[in-house]
Amino acid sequence: MLSAKQIQSLNETELEVYKYISKNPKKVQQMKIRDVAEAAHVSTTTVLRFCKKVGCDGYAEFKIKYRMELEKNEDIVDHNETRYLYEYFKRVDTDDFDEQLDEIAQVIVSKPKLIFMGIGTSGALCKYAARYFSNIGKFSQHIDDPFYPVPADFSEDSVIFVLSVSGETKETIDQINKFRKESTTIISLTNTKTNTIAHMSDYNLNYYLPELVVGDVLNLTTQVPVVYMLESIAKKVYSYSKD
Repeated sequence: MLSAKQIQSLNETELEVYKYISKNPKKVQQMKIRDVAEAAHVSTTTVLRFCKKVGCDGYAEFKIKYRMELEKNEDIVDHNETRYLYEYFKRVDTDDFDEQLDEIAQVIVSKPKLIFMGIGTSGALCKYAARYFSNIGKFSQHIDDPFYPVPADFSEDSVIFVLSVSGETKETIDQINKFRKESTTIISLTNTKTNTIAHMSDYNLNYYLPELVVGDVLNLTTQVPVVYMLESIAKKVYSYSKD
């Protein structure tokens, strides 16, 4: 439940509290503040300072929030995505969806450059996508570092294919603004169509699956639909390129 900024704000003794709690999450739920202080070899005042620095008024509130966080994480074990994926594949088994992929494939064929863009897990998928499209004869590149310097004309006459689960990743949005030119086509693949990146795109694909986020920062939402759509488009690009 702690952000990197919160951890950086802790002093040496407060870090001892953090380390003890992290290693003994369930045990802490049964401990009083005095017990935690003794186990971490710090004072009760230090434990209180730690609680306040992580956004809690006191130790009691911290225990409640921490327990809720632990319970939320345990739900992941019971999260069965098979049903959601089955429903997704039923939704996309239509002529309309196939035509949407056809249109995007034709746009990619019409442009000399294809650049995949995303960060984190989406960045890893960008690397996979660039290799997959290159395998079928459409040379592609990927950018998974939002701060990587590129020439001003890098995106001229190209397709920028953006991957983002939330569609709200600030660094990716900044990249789109930097690369957008009159001759550039923006395609995005996001979980929903109601987000900033989808609205900035010329074409948007979405899959609408429940987002699985741990601790507000770790996104474990399945990427099976993303891989399916990327591979389907690549095969269509290969087919159109041979015609």
